[in-house]
Amino acid sequence: MGLSAAATPRGPRPPAAPPRIGVFGGAFDPPHDAHVALARAAIAQLQLDRLHIVPTGDAWHKVRPLSPGVHRLAMCRLAFAELPQVVVDERELRRDGPTYTIDTLRELQAENPGAELFLQIGADQALSFHSWRQPEAILRIATLSIAIRPHATATAGAFNPDDPLPGLSVEGASVRLLNLPAMSHSATEVRRRMAAGLSADHLVPALVAGYIAEHHLYQNPR
Repeated sequence: MGLSAAATPRGPRPPAAPPRIGVFGGAFDPPHDAHVALARAAIAQLQLDRLHIVPTGDAWHKVRPLSPGVHRLAMCRLAFAELPQVVVDERELRRDGPTYTIDTLRELQAENPGAELFLQIGADQALSFHSWRQPEAILRIATLSIAIRPHATATAGAFNPDDPLPGLSVEGASVRLLNLPAMSHSATEVRRRMAAGLSADHLVPALVAGYIAEHHLYQNPR
């Protein structure tokens, strides 16, 4: 399994190089500033031509009900509007039944023959990646791009950059590390603050904050 850092772009790419397409999925309930920071980092450090933001549909691993897809989709379009490389992709919201990353990657691979695919996940997701549906198949299709914060340490139960996917070893698989700014934002904290009647404007893009207020989202604890 190849492991490399993606701290800086590698210089101009040849004009005939295959397109580099990123995939960043999640509940985005709501999308917040750290999501946007990860998208910017992926585009810059991986030199992506396109980044698909994919709000999940029926998430098999979520124990709480998600906000309606129409709201999460609209908030994603607002949150990432200033990034021209971003495509907000609603395919998982249209899919019946549980949604799995491997299905989305296979669809994108079929739609973009020859493209290089990069799957963006967080360090916390890397720890549970072995439990995803067909993780080995994912690693054969796409380069896994793991976002890490400054001063990440290899403590018990924490992400270890020297062993980014514990328990998994796939011949020829490639893993890249994305460097992110130190941000402690989480969708859980946004929802908690909104349910408590507190402002979360410092955690989400301004247009998303306006949308949440207009549609009275997260007023009940989730």
